[in-house]
Order: sequence, then structure tokens, then C-alpha cells
Amino acid sequence: QVQFVESGGGLVQPGGSLRLSCAASGFTFSNYAMRWYRQAPGKEREWVASISSDGGVTSYADSVKGRFTISRDNAKNTVYLQMDSLQLEDAAVYYCKTMAYRAWGQGTRVTVSS
Repeated sequence: QVQFVESGGGLVQPGGSLRLSCAASGFTFSNYAMRWYRQAPGKEREWVASISSDGGVTSYADSVKGRFTISRDNAKNTVYLQMDSLQLEDAAVYYCKTMAYRAWGQGTRVTVSS
């Protein structure tokens, strides 16, 4: 079945960086665009970034534009989110997903604190 396994979260100070990974399985990864979402405590889940199936087109929420970079490795069935200049407001559980399937992973928690 379709599965997503996110990793790479942790505790980081404001201004720091993290690189999240999401390993996908159960479908032909290279055929589908991928997205990262996040959900902070007490807030709705929100879209963060998208990448086309071949990696050639990316888009970002205004709140992360210029600080986050989405990328993918179709040979490894993995999508990444490089997060730089992290801010307190970036603290959340981060998830990856393709819109073609309903499945969600367990997410990876990012904590930003001094």
C-alpha cells in the first residue's frame, strides 16, 4: 500500500537549519508531484511546498519562500525539504504527500526554540 515515512525533524535554534526527508513506497513515485505540509499545535494543517514529478517546477507558501527548498530524488523515491533560517513559527509536524492518494505518513516534528 501507499506509504510515506518522514524523518529528519528535531530541535533547532532560531536561524538554524534542518533537512527533512520523506521516503515513499507503494506507487510509481516518479509519476507524481509531491507536497510538504505542516501542522502546528492548535492550527490547521497547511501546505508548505510542492514539486513536479520531474523536479523541474517548485512552488512555496509565502511564509517559507526564500528559506525552504523542496527537492526530490526519483531513483530513491524520496522527497526532501531543506529548511534554512528557521523561525519560531516554523515549529510543527511536517508531512509529505501526493494528492493522487489519500494516505498520510506519521510526520516528523520540528521544534524551534532558543
